[in-house]
Amino acid sequence: MTIDAVELAVFQSAMHSIAEEMGAALRRTAISPNIKERRDYSCAVFDAQHRVIAMGDHMPVHLGSMPMSVEAAVTSLKLERGDIAVLNDPYCGGTHLPDITMVQPVFCEGLATPSFYVAARAHHADVGGMYPGSMGPAREIFQEGLRIPPVRLVRHGETDRDLLHLILLNVRTPAEREGDLAAQIGSCRVGERRLLQLVERYGEAKLQAMSEELLAYSERLVRAELKQLPSGVYEAEDWLDDDGVNDIPVRLAVSLTIDAAAGAIAIDFAGTSAQVAGSINAVRAITLSACYYVLRCLLSEDVPATAGILRPLTLKLEPGTVLDATPPAAVAGGNVEMSQRTVDVLLRALAKAAPHRVPAASAGTMSNLTIGGIDPRSGAAFTYYETTAGGMGAGPHQDGLSGVQTHMTNSLNTPIEALEFAYPLRMKSYGYRRSSGGAGEHRGGDGLIKELEILSDAQVTLLADRRKFRPYGLQGGEEGSPGHTLLIEPGAMTAIELPGKTSQRLKHGSLLRLESPGGGGWGATPTNTTRRDA
Repeated sequence: MTIDAVELAVFQSAMHSIAEEMGAALRRTAISPNIKERRDYSCAVFDAQHRVIAMGDHMPVHLGSMPMSVEAAVTSLKLERGDIAVLNDPYCGGTHLPDITMVQPVFCEGLATPSFYVAARAHHADVGGMYPGSMGPAREIFQEGLRIPPVRLVRHGETDRDLLHLILLNVRTPAEREGDLAAQIGSCRVGERRLLQLVERYGEAKLQAMSEELLAYSERLVRAELKQLPSGVYEAEDWLDDDGVNDIPVRLAVSLTIDAAAGAIAIDFAGTSAQVAGSINAVRAITLSACYYVLRCLLSEDVPATAGILRPLTLKLEPGTVLDATPPAAVAGGNVEMSQRTVDVLLRALAKAAPHRVPAASAGTMSNLTIGGIDPRSGAAFTYYETTAGGMGAGPHQDGLSGVQTHMTNSLNTPIEALEFAYPLRMKSYGYRRSSGGAGEHRGGDGLIKELEILSDAQVTLLADRRKFRPYGLQGGEEGSPGHTLLIEPGAMTAIELPGKTSQRLKHGSLLRLESPGGGGWGATPTNTTRRDA
């Protein structure tokens, strides 16, 4: 079947718009501020072989790992018309427990097997476990929350109320969870409806042929880009501060082997630390997602984000390390902190092959904050979760941006009005952390400062990094400033600095001051001393 370039471009845009519309439907109908306001969700479209053919412009850490969730659902269950699978098990296609994924098959009329799959993933602000928000410094996955293998939540169009009741009974905020799960179901059905409309227009056979060509097109573009890089072996290392249990740095090491003639790349993480007692371990899906993201960054924005991007990649991981953890390791921080550091070490190695294309390190931490307790206004339980933006690393041609989410996260901040309406919290101040970006020919972006007053007794959990090992500069640029978290308890005259990974019971009136890291600088000689985005 002949497919011309214009037709393929129209198909690519149509598939991308379906993933985007799924995300818009999820956002509009969700209950929690984390999904509705911060947009902590992702949606994608897959072909009959469950290969991703379109992603929304959502969360990179979700999107690169979602294919494993779809594969797990498809291989574990015989999904039929009207079924929707749900899962969050990190050791069976998931990432960490708060990320709940739904997968729906799309059947064309007259066909006995699915022609497509759609998937929607969302970060739920609580899925049970020992810490409100399910993001604490646990020591095994059983402490982190409810673990859901691939199971049918919807059977032939009807929600399994028994399974839903089981899930809701194990979380702190069941009404919010039920609303967000319903929003994900609706998102999948929007994707199904739009795909069937495309089938009516083009026919199933034509869509499958265009899917194959789109995958091949993505592969060709990646190989062409790799052929522009010098062949060789490029190595780098970076460190996480600790695992939250032991005060021992955690090493990440990588070796990139670029074969320019073949347009191929091999990534080997030999030398990386063994899995640790704390919750910063990552499963294989997270590490693959980071590799996918870095390859995608080499390409222009209009390149289709498909499974074809990974075809030139050979990935070598050692099971039992922090980048390919095995049960029952705790993994809540792997999705957020380990994923960021994996990107940092990959880019540091890639900078040796493409020194005038790769930026310095960005903040390198999502600075996760969860707060849970009883809202005195309603007497009901609440769980608040948010990541905090930081400084972007400077690049070869520009300063880094200040106060932005970078790399594996693409969420927004919770608007202050929405935060104070939904939770017993008060934002005392919120602004840039001036001069926290690293100096250089181009300066790193500045981090943020947030001061948050807690208006109830609450369990407060922090999962953050880059307190000891600062965001690196490149080509002579200086490091960005490390992050800090200060606590001022009611009636206290002085502040206490909290560890990067901790969970504490705080009293009504406690004040938290979060200072996120700045980005690294690029280039040895400053051309000016004034921030261009100040």
